[in-house]
This record gives sequence, structure tokens and C-alpha cells, in this order.
Amino acid sequence: MTRRQLLQSSLAAGAALKLSAEDANRAAGYKLGIISDEISDDLATALEFISSYGLHGTEFRVIWGKNIMSLPQADLDRAKKMLAQHNVSVSDIASPIFKWNLPQMPAKAGEKRDSYNANYIEEDADKLLDESFKLARFFGTHKVRIFSYWRVNEPEKAYPYVRDRLAKAAQLAAKNDIILVLENEHACNVGTGRELGKILKDVNSPNLRGVWDPGNAVMLGEYPYSVGYAAVKGYFAHLHIKDTRKNAKGELEWAPVGAGLCDWTGQFQALRKDGYDNTMSLETHYKRLDGNKLESTRESLEGLLKVIKATT
Repeated sequence: MTRRQLLQSSLAAGAALKLSAEDANRAAGYKLGIISDEISDDLATALEFISSYGLHGTEFRVIWGKNIMSLPQADLDRAKKMLAQHNVSVSDIASPIFKWNLPQMPAKAGEKRDSYNANYIEEDADKLLDESFKLARFFGTHKVRIFSYWRVNEPEKAYPYVRDRLAKAAQLAAKNDIILVLENEHACNVGTGRELGKILKDVNSPNLRGVWDPGNAVMLGEYPYSVGYAAVKGYFAHLHIKDTRKNAKGELEWAPVGAGLCDWTGQFQALRKDGYDNTMSLETHYKRLDGNKLESTRESLEGLLKVIKATT
């Protein structure tokens, strides 16, 4: 079978879920999308999956094996055309900016880091910010995701450097009509909801908002609803959805949404109560034993849709 035939067969197998997905998405009124490379590095496969569920959003990080920041213009043009064909929009540019060592306090050498085909350093920051702003405008969004440097042993000592650097970046974003959205990433210095809320409040800029990621917060021992959420409520402009659980060894690992430690039911009830109307992306991370990314995403999406239905 060809790749397209395999995909069509897979989509057909999920036809019943497709209908429930469309109903749940419309009823809930959420601006729900999926990070494209969580489904496949092949954009055609990812967009066909997303649109087959009646979803209209995605987040660009890696396309055709390349980080979005290093994709040639011809491929960017092709991606934009494909978005229009599938009626899918880009919620934000999922850049790797500030996902590298803090110059004043580098993290331990040799640690395994997930850089998503990106290899940049601080000297690249201003150029990357400028390029990310251009990418955001090109794809019709005003949001660019950033990070807070690789996490050091004592993040509180790195905090002043991180705060001041991100405040400077927010000033540059303001001049370009861009909102930087800072993700609480467990491998970075801002990893929990409380850490994210603190820096957003201290910088106090409309051009620096958050990406609230409860799954990442759990990885650092913060059970995010309601402690983490209380710290970031009103300060984030994008939401990442994934889940975590403990394996037989007691170690944390990724899980399908709704089958882990994140209280997504409570979180979505709070989002609805608080009138959250901004974007959100499923960031699967969970992998089935067979390693099938598309079907892993389907399984996680099914769990998410059950949560949404239960809280509608």
C-alpha cells in the first residue's frame, strides 16, 4: 500500500471518532489544534489527520524533518498553500528560542536534551527573534513560543538573568506587534505553573504571556490543577495538552490524555468557568508500544475529547 492509502485506511478506521470529535469541538467552542509533528513530520499527513477531525488549528515546530526556523522559503510557501487547502490556521510559531544554555549559568554538560532539530546559542537570539516574527506574520499569527534556557541545579539563582533577558525580548516583540508566549518546560528554568506565573507577573508585559503546560508541571512534581493553574490564570495565551503517569518502576512517563495524573477534567471545567477563549494544542508526546505517532495521537485525542464532552 502507498503512504496515502495507509493514511486513508487509518482515517477510515477512526470515522466514528471523527464524528464525535467534530461534535465535541463545536459544542465546546475551544480553539483546538494539534502540533503537526506529533502526528508526522510529513505535513500532508498531519494536516489530513487534523482536518479529518474537523479541527482547524496547528502549531509549527518541525516540518519535513527540519525545524521551522531553518525551513527554506520554498518549503514555507508550500506549507502555507497546504494550510489553505485544509482550512487549517497556525496558532503560534513553536520556536526553539532560549532553549539553550544560559550564558551566565550553563546547565550540566552532556545532558540529553530534546532540541527538535535545532542547535542554537545565545549569540543567535536576536536574529532568531527577528526571523520568528517574520514567520509569524507569514503564517498569519501574532504569537511566537519561547523558553527559559536549560534548567540549572538552582533555577532561582538563574532567575534574574532569565527575567531580564525575556523582558528585553518582550520589548523587541512589542515593536513588532508580536506576543512571545513562554512555555513552562520541565527541562528549562521556568518549568512549573508557579515559576511561570512569577516571571510573567514580574516582567508585566502584554507582549510576554504564557504557554500553560500542566503535563510539564507534573514532571517537576507540581500537580497542576489547581496549584499551577492558580498561578498562571489570566496570564497565558496558549495551552499545551498532554498527560503523564507513573510506570511500574514509579517513574514518570507520558500518557494518553485522561489516563494520567493531570486533572484535565478539573482544568477544562476551570477554563470554561473562567471564559478562556484563546488557542490550545494537543502535544501528544505519548507513544504506543508500536511507536505509531499518528495512532498515538488518535488515542490521546480520543481521551481529550472525552474530557471535553464531560465538561461541556
